[in-house]
Amino acid sequence: MSLIDLVRAGDADGVAAELAALTPAERRAHLPELKAFRREIREDWWQKPAVTEALLIAGAGCHTAATEADAWLGGAEFSRGNGWRHPALLAVVESQPVEWRSTVVARMAARRRANWWSDEYQFLEHLVLTTGCPVPTTEAFVAHWFTDRGWQRDRARQLTGGVVGRTLWKRLRADPFVPLLVPHLFEIDEIGAEFDSARHAQLDGGGWARCLARLAEEGVLDRAELIDRCLARLLRGGRPSDQRGFLTLLEVFAPTAEENAARVRSYLALLDALSTVAVHAQQVLADLDAAGLLAPGLLGEAAERVLFRTEKKLVRGQLSWLDKAARRDAARSGEVVLAAAEALGHPDPDTQDRALKVIARHLAAAGEGVLPRLREAAEALNPAHAARAAELFGVELPAPAEAYEELLPLAPRPGPVPGPLGSPAEVAEELGAILAGDADVIAFERALDGLVRHTYRDRPALTEALEPVLRVHPWSGTRWMDCSPCDILHVAAVAARRTAPELLRSTHRATAFGNLLAGRLEEAARQLRSGRTPFLLATPTLSTGALDPAVLVERLAGYEAANADVGPADFAQALLRVVPTDDPAVLAAADRLASPAGRRAARWLRSGGLPAQPSTRLRLIPQEDRGLDRWQAYDLQGAVLTVIQQPGAVLDEPLAADAAELVGPLVHSGRRTIRYWRASPVRHWLATLPHHREELAARLLDAFANVDGKGVAQLLPYLAEADGPAGPAVHLAVGYGLGARLPEDRAAAVDALLVLAARGDLDGPLLGRELAELVLIGAVKANRLTDAAHTAAATGAYGTVWSVLAAALPGLLPTRPVRGAGELLAVAADCARRSGARGPIAEVSATAARGGTSRVVKEAQALREVLAG
Repeated sequence: MSLIDLVRAGDADGVAAELAALTPAERRAHLPELKAFRREIREDWWQKPAVTEALLIAGAGCHTAATEADAWLGGAEFSRGNGWRHPALLAVVESQPVEWRSTVVARMAARRRANWWSDEYQFLEHLVLTTGCPVPTTEAFVAHWFTDRGWQRDRARQLTGGVVGRTLWKRLRADPFVPLLVPHLFEIDEIGAEFDSARHAQLDGGGWARCLARLAEEGVLDRAELIDRCLARLLRGGRPSDQRGFLTLLEVFAPTAEENAARVRSYLALLDALSTVAVHAQQVLADLDAAGLLAPGLLGEAAERVLFRTEKKLVRGQLSWLDKAARRDAARSGEVVLAAAEALGHPDPDTQDRALKVIARHLAAAGEGVLPRLREAAEALNPAHAARAAELFGVELPAPAEAYEELLPLAPRPGPVPGPLGSPAEVAEELGAILAGDADVIAFERALDGLVRHTYRDRPALTEALEPVLRVHPWSGTRWMDCSPCDILHVAAVAARRTAPELLRSTHRATAFGNLLAGRLEEAARQLRSGRTPFLLATPTLSTGALDPAVLVERLAGYEAANADVGPADFAQALLRVVPTDDPAVLAAADRLASPAGRRAARWLRSGGLPAQPSTRLRLIPQEDRGLDRWQAYDLQGAVLTVIQQPGAVLDEPLAADAAELVGPLVHSGRRTIRYWRASPVRHWLATLPHHREELAARLLDAFANVDGKGVAQLLPYLAEADGPAGPAVHLAVGYGLGARLPEDRAAAVDALLVLAARGDLDGPLLGRELAELVLIGAVKANRLTDAAHTAAATGAYGTVWSVLAAALPGLLPTRPVRGAGELLAVAADCARRSGARGPIAEVSATAARGGTSRVVKEAQALREVLAG
């Protein structure tokens, strides 16, 4: 059989035997047919593993140039295959000159880490050991060596002659690569997690960390170098799992006090690191200080780095360290109290209180010389601590101004949308940006209009402009999931005559928003077949998605002049977007329209458009059947559910079915146990009803209720900027956002809160009552709410935040206050003092009268005093 026949038969041993009988020139002569066969099986190589192995071996033997051999061996079809450990491959490769093999090793090791796998590593290791070439120190080679040594591979190693051993410790102890490669581990991203892994803790000599420490003890590795590299890696930062791994390694090395003292600057720098790393560095420095090994001035430097941080464990640990230092040596009291003063500006009132206690304990020993700086630092104190600071420092701190002025952002105004895309090239550019991940609403709407508009004007020119985009993003057919803005690609493919119009709506996971979008895209694709639609009607004229009524009338007049048919989906979306108007000129122009669509639009405008739907706030027991579907009626262990109900809009002018569904009757549970599983809301959805934010909030309530999710709360500022009433659904949505898990989502909810306040649409008492109930039923956590309230207050909106918290506190201070109520009371007291709020709250007064030293009682007493004036 010829070489190619042996390859087709999958006979790897036969291929090796045939190659052994050929000269280098004869081998090269087989390359064209091998390459042709490789192209032939490229689509289904994974179904023929024996054939692929034989092809790998044949190519390795016939490429007598090492660089070309490396390119062959790097083929995707050969990756992760068993051929790398086949004795026939080793026999063929070992017949090549040493220089050839060394070059292959160097080039393969230089590839990206993800482009080759463990079997290829074993192959390279075998070549390194048999040729004596330099051991590669590339990231990929070191990473694969690390992974390979971490697993038992005795049976495979018997084939390649590599390092064997039943445990990691035995493998590393016998490994000649260890002294050279271990230092390079500290340069590789995302490898530290293995040092913290318990995978080998029992059988492998204690895992990587313990094995490396033992190798250092035996002198195989340089202990001082590894400690330095470990600290340097922690200083570099990275993901928590990676950092924890290198911290574990450092703890296993257990540097002595003298070793740590020699590296004190590194530990000081680590006080800015990840919390767990900073805690370790803080403890090391505190131990050095207790042993007298910390140079003067470094205690204050450590405090400066730590006392601004928000992690309570770190801050409390620092204040405790300061207290102990002054107790050990009264001569350091001045340094200690000035260092503790750094915490007087901390955002947490409890931290301020702890710092004041440390200062009070050592102020006498510090002397009067520290008072000027302490008085200056005390200006940042929470007003609740003003009396204590005045007593300690002998000065009255400035009281808030009598005339309080609320600081709110300017009410946002929607911006105008640029005109239509002027050329096919602009359409193609905008389309490419959308498909690359640009989710901008206006860009999408202009691109969709551009496809229709330029198909009508010059379809050949548009087809030519779209060709590069469609080559990169080919349309592959409809998807199972909900229709999304990226499905505009289908319209582009139809415009370029690459496909016929298809249905885009999902039959399984469709939302009302997705169906409306699918209907618009399907309709646009169908309109392109005739090419008689001059442009779209629903393209917004304002950044919120709103449509100027005069522009809509003008567009309908253009349709009449072109004798074009109005698309029902496009027309329905235009009616939902048009701004209500009573401008006589616009209404008169609408009355002059003669087409059926024109007459409908005139009636729509004169009637005021889509009427606002009132939301009804219900509280239901899960077991009660109130028309909820099976998800909404899910039993939450007897808890009360938060339910928003809308009756559905009553329309004089019928809308297309998809649009009618969007404004139909609604009952949503809006609780965190139900995820919006059908699709993730996007800003495009808000642009469908730009004048009806209450309806939008009600329909998205289940998504906002998923407070442990990510990103949905980013829609809240846009929701707040929309028009229309802001009722229970809007306030409930903002309430969920204020209790979101992620800080960036809480920040977005704060932005929405401030926008509502700036527009005069915030009902503080309503939001406060909703927040209290959400905390009580476990939908949001009080500590997250406290963080959001503090963030909002820090902008200067103290009165706004107080209006919310004043209504929330009565529900949060029953006989047993909810966890975290003390921190929330502290924020409320600060807001009340700064905004000049007065008047008792019965629940606050009752809590303050209980007595005791708990945080809740102390903060309630402070708030009671503020409200009493």
